[in-house]
Amino acid sequence: MSSSARPGDASYAPMLPHNMVTTAFTLDGYRIVRNLGLVRGIIVRSRSILGTIGAGLQTLVGGNITLLTNLCEQTREHAFDLMLQHAAELGANAVVGMRYDATEVMQGVTEVLAYGTAVYVEKSSS
Repeated sequence: MSSSARPGDASYAPMLPHNMVTTAFTLDGYRIVRNLGLVRGIIVRSRSILGTIGAGLQTLVGGNITLLTNLCEQTREHAFDLMLQHAAELGANAVVGMRYDATEVMQGVTEVLAYGTAVYVEKSSS
């Protein structure tokens, strides 16, 4: 989990732990005390010419195209981290209903969006 913001930066907000993010609308063992609204992290990335050539060569042999897999994974991680930072800035300690979306903005340029609902939760008493 890496973020470009670091302690001391004006935009720094502590990250939420990954176990406090879920695609479900509830978090086992916790109750939602406050809904803080939609949070998102958006990244727009393009492939480099070298990456495109390398991926093209990998398609010749078939199988997993690791150059593109790694680019996609890094892009999703970056969007996820930005979403967590946005949630922390709102005072959230969890995100529910988390999703990813991707759209090709133009050929070779893709937008990746991580989004969910920022919430403040407390441990359930039951």
